[in-house]
Formats: sequence, C-alpha cells, structure tokens
Amino acid sequence: MAQAALQFDSTITMTGMPEARTSRAADDAGLTALAFEIGWDHAHYRLVPPAEHLHEGNPVRQGWQAGQQVFGNRTLRATPQVRLWLQLRLQAWLRGQAFEAVQVTPNFLGQIEVGVCPVTRRALTQGAGKPTDAVVERMFNGAGFAAGNLAMLSAEARDAKGELAWSDALANARRIEAGEAEEILGLGATEWMRLAVMMSLATPLAHEQVASLPLAVLPPNRLRVLNPVQALQTLLTLQFMRAGYARRMVDIAVAMPAVARQEYHVLMHTLLARRVAAGPQADMATLRRTMEDAWSHPLVVRRWQRLALRLTEADCERIVQHADRRGLTGTECRLLDRAAAVDGWAITPAAYAAPSVAAVSAASAGRAPSRSRLVSNPNTAPAQANTTHTSMPNGR
Repeated sequence: MAQAALQFDSTITMTGMPEARTSRAADDAGLTALAFEIGWDHAHYRLVPPAEHLHEGNPVRQGWQAGQQVFGNRTLRATPQVRLWLQLRLQAWLRGQAFEAVQVTPNFLGQIEVGVCPVTRRALTQGAGKPTDAVVERMFNGAGFAAGNLAMLSAEARDAKGELAWSDALANARRIEAGEAEEILGLGATEWMRLAVMMSLATPLAHEQVASLPLAVLPPNRLRVLNPVQALQTLLTLQFMRAGYARRMVDIAVAMPAVARQEYHVLMHTLLARRVAAGPQADMATLRRTMEDAWSHPLVVRRWQRLALRLTEADCERIVQHADRRGLTGTECRLLDRAAAVDGWAITPAAYAAPSVAAVSAASAGRAPSRSRLVSNPNTAPAQANTTHTSMPNGR
C-alpha cells in the first residue's frame, strides 16, 4: 500500500539485540505497521478511529493523520461492510491475532451476512446495542480472522462462545440435556448444540470425533467444512434443498461401499420423510430449518451413526469427490484441497499440538494430503453455506 512509504514513530531499535529480542522487536514492528494501515484506511473512508486509539503516539492515530494529509476530501464511501471490516481488523490487531487481508474484504463480509442468527434463530439487529446485534466471529479459535473461519452470529451467541472450544460448547449442551441446568450463559441445549456443530465444521478433527454429531445447523455461507465425514453429512442433507433429489440419491448410492449401502438408503429415506412433511411449496428458509431440525430426531441420528461408523475418512472423501464430479453438489459448492482450505488461517502451534488437529499440520507446512474439501461457490448468491466440505442455500 502507498502508506508503507510514510514515516511513523517507532521506539524499536534492532541493533545489538539478542536473537529472541530481535524477533520480538520485528513482531512489534509488524503490529505497529498493521495499526498504521488500519488508521490509514479509516482516513481513506473518512472515518474517525475509536477514541481510545487517538492518543499521542498510537500507531492507529499516526496512520489516520497521515492518511488525512494524503486523501483530504478525496475519500471513499464507508458502507456498513467497510465499517465492519475496519472493526475486525482493529479487533485482530488488539488481540495479536492474524487477519487474512487478501480474501477478507468488505465484499466478502457482505457475502456472509445473514438476517437470522444461525445459533439462536432470532432476527439480527444492526448496531442497536442489543443481544441480537449482528457480529462476525471466528469459529475455530486456533486460527485467525480468515475466509472460511468466519460467520455472522448474534452478540449473545458470540458472548456465550467466548474462547470456548467446540467440545466445550458440546459439553454445555449435554449438561443441559442431563438436567444440570436450564440454560448456560443465556443459551439452551439446542442453541449450544448448534454452536458446537458450527464450530466443529471449521475445526480440523479426527473422523471418530465428529462422525456421531448431528448436523444441528447447516454451514452458513463461506464457512468451510474441514472434516470429510461432516462434508458428506452436509452433502446428503443438501440434496433435499432442491428438486430432483430422488435421482441424485441413486447416483450417490453408487459411490457408497457395499457394506454401508443399506444404511445409506435407510438414512436417506428417513430424511426424505422430514422433507416431504415440509410440503411442496416450502420456501428456502423453511426447508433449511426443516432439514436442520430433522437432525434433532433420535431416529435420524441413530441411522446416521450406523452409516458414518461404517465409513472411513477416505470413504467420505471419495464419495464427496464423486458427487462433485457428477454435479451433485449443485452450484452452491465447490471443492478445495486441504492446503487451500486453510490458506491464510495462521493456525497456532498450540492448536497443532492438540491430537484433534495434528492431521492438518502437514498440510499447513506445504505437505498437504490429496484430500479435498467442499466449499460454497462464491459466485452463487443463494448459497448460505460454505465449507471445505459443504455448503447450502440460505433462503435469503
């Protein structure tokens, strides 16, 4: 950017530092430059940074002042998406977390907008200071602010999530189901289950960890599904979101291992019964809720588990790839290889150290396995799901 050539205050001196201190100083310098760019972009859109960043010596203020001198009145219009983009960048800087600036743009943030919180199912408000206000949140806390790891939620769902892992959210759902509490941090059992599933979709996990989870919520637009078994689960559910599912069900059956084919047919006919109950005139939003709610039925969950536990991760990969080649994923989805799926995520070393994500460490290091992930097509307006495995229409 042009602002890189401008001067701003820095107290960092590199000369004579030990290696560790030099590395830390370089990190600090990088963070200072990021803050300067954030201030610069505030000036470019004729916006004033938050008051707490306007004191003397703050790099955000320095960038803002430098930008004002360059742009003057030649500024750009600040849309709600631009304001959100600047807010997220500032938030990432304050937390010392990575922000992937190539794909996470104001346009991208507009594409992940939803009118209803996928966790609470309450209509979202904008800047009203209410629990229902729309916010953008990372689903996998071990990664940065990156495309595929972000979703729009309500402030109340974001606050309940905090820094919890998907397994913590699942444990809260189980505690409420067991009668230990009526709600936890303002969410009930069903809401915690939806949050746990959303988070698990973007968290690289072992096949056995997620094979038995119900698909309590379909992936919101641009959220990448990193786990093959959940990609398959989403793919199968999405078949009922558009006409012609009977033919597609037969085509997918061809790719099923013989040992799992009977379980596949039983599951799909169980899901079909829920789809038929919604009626032929159901709109997209109704269909979405119908298919999500189908996964709360114990019979659907049991039949899915019988199928999923007969399949390996490789089986799930192969079936999803077969469906993609045959055009069964629809225009809402596309496949990414694992390296591309987490490109720019800056997954932390601590996350890699966890057994549940060890499988993706090679991919991040550039030694990606050949497995692929399904992701919603960025050029398809109705898609409200994204995944590195699956996506779906959002009914907007």
